[in-house]
Amino acid sequence: MNCTVEAPQYLDPLYEIVESMKQEYPMIVANPEKYELQVRYTQIEQSDNGSLDLRTYSFREDPTSYFYPASTVKMPVAFLAVEKCERLRAEGHDITIDTPIQFLDGANPMTEFLNDPTAKDEQITIRHLVNRVFSVSDNNAYNRLYEFLGRDEINPRLRELGLSDLSRIVHRVGTSEFDNESNKNANAFEFYKDENVSGETTFYSENCRYSKGNYFSEVLKNTIKGVAYLNGENEIINEPFDMSLKNFIHLKDLENCLQRITFPELFSEDKRFDISEENLNFLRHSMARLPREHIYPKYDRGEFYDGYGKFFLYGDDEDAVISDDIRIFNKVGYAYGTLTDAALIVDFKNELAFFLTATILVNDNQIFNDGVYEYDELGIPFLSSLGRKVHEYELARERKSLDLNRFKFDFSKEY
Repeated sequence: MNCTVEAPQYLDPLYEIVESMKQEYPMIVANPEKYELQVRYTQIEQSDNGSLDLRTYSFREDPTSYFYPASTVKMPVAFLAVEKCERLRAEGHDITIDTPIQFLDGANPMTEFLNDPTAKDEQITIRHLVNRVFSVSDNNAYNRLYEFLGRDEINPRLRELGLSDLSRIVHRVGTSEFDNESNKNANAFEFYKDENVSGETTFYSENCRYSKGNYFSEVLKNTIKGVAYLNGENEIINEPFDMSLKNFIHLKDLENCLQRITFPELFSEDKRFDISEENLNFLRHSMARLPREHIYPKYDRGEFYDGYGKFFLYGDDEDAVISDDIRIFNKVGYAYGTLTDAALIVDFKNELAFFLTATILVNDNQIFNDGVYEYDELGIPFLSSLGRKVHEYELARERKSLDLNRFKFDFSKEY
């Protein structure tokens, strides 16, 4: 039987791990409330018959305490986009994640997206957008997946799968042109045949869609933050920053999304993403692949180093070369001074794996949207050290070896 156990705090090694970081990061450990630190660590045990048992520990985890999730929301949206392609195919539409797609113009500020110079033959596909989301967290790729789905597909589906009604994905990222109302709109799109293929040119299309659902919870606290913020005209507004209409997905829901792709057997069939094994493997491959291993597009290794997008273990070392013994299946996010990472860390050499999810706010001046944050000097080094310490704990604790074959890929090739 597969099961998850929420461990009581008095048995929690995570508190000891965080406490052991006091000398290195005294300000954070002494005042985790200021830094809005939350951590979730899940051990994975495998019995002789192959069934899995999970044991979860947490540090200050509170699903009702708001933090800005930034690009971590791209992970479930990527999963849902692949699922939608499979659903459409099952309904009789001759499309896959490799079928070319175009996003058409709509009401301002929506824009068209007809080709992508970074893609093979410049053709946009769901596969390419997903790869861009996980390789370098490309904002436009996520925004187009958001438009492919729309609010009224994203949020009800996540709740059907078992995520809480506290979490919500309600807007595009990396653009200031869209407000809450315009984010309810999703562009029209069409899947089409290559122009060299004869016959009908459009396989499937949808018109612009307008979201009517209300996905905001009054239960969330701490949505009003700081002492000031920078507005769109680069003016300092001396009032707290209101995040009550922004995206949110708490640590447990982030981890659960990741678990549904990496270990779907942990969930009943009605609580899994309806995704084929082939595309589950594609998603695993895409999450763990390093920027230097990509072909479309090629990434500059100086800018996109191995630890780029891998906060745990390696994020604080731009010169680190991640060995083939370690693979991190994850999605990070950083914005407004908040850093978040949701990861499955796999160590093939030592036959272990564990989930680690954490968020931290490093915004000393308490001014939001001014770009003045302590990411490189404090936040990322803390998360990297946390990842290393949890990994060291895993190496030292008594455990059985895990079967990790499902996570072994040739990352030098496109999947």
